[in-house]
Amino acid sequence: MTSETTDTGRKPRADALRNRERVLEAAKAVFSAGGTEASLEAVARRAGVGIGTLYRHFPTREALYEAVYRREVEQLGELADHLMSEPSPVEALRRWLRSNVEFVATKKGMSAALALAAHGDLMAFSFDRLTKAVGALLARAVAAGEIRADVTPEDLLRALVGMCYLHDQPGWQASVNRLLDVFVDGLCVRKDEAKTLAAPRHRSNARPSAPRASARKKRS
Repeated sequence: MTSETTDTGRKPRADALRNRERVLEAAKAVFSAGGTEASLEAVARRAGVGIGTLYRHFPTREALYEAVYRREVEQLGELADHLMSEPSPVEALRRWLRSNVEFVATKKGMSAALALAAHGDLMAFSFDRLTKAVGALLARAVAAGEIRADVTPEDLLRALVGMCYLHDQPGWQASVNRLLDVFVDGLCVRKDEAKTLAAPRHRSNARPSAPRASARKKRS
């Protein structure tokens, strides 16, 4: 009894953890490519493990999909934290949005199996994490006066998803990245605009000469 309890409470071996990471990385690549090759056998082959090893870590296809999904969301959150130290706030935001294109590609390959309506908690988890991540980058760029202030984190995510799902032909990721560049450039505040907004406004209907005119009438 004692040895059994010790075994079940033991941390996973280092090689088991490595195998799990290899499976998740392989699954990301296979699911992003999609098509008829997006099978668990293809994932196992790419990871260099047996199908039995894959099933020991992920008993069902859905379990593997969910693990890949959560891992991608966590990595995007970590990337946002890292990019907060990027010298250019705009480039930091651009890099994060571009990384999301890969995430959407993986998600496209898993959308049917994920059955999004049945995974409300998963969707809530990803929306909350991604909104906070892009929100921090956006706030930094706005505070620097480099991005217009009337844009919300939700606006950015909706625009990104819309671009990704409107393109479904081979090579769609390159097209979306090009559109993302155009989109981000359009959000930037130009230096001449910033100066105009910052300059004090003069009242055009002011009449500085009126008091002088009235003063002349009094003298006469």
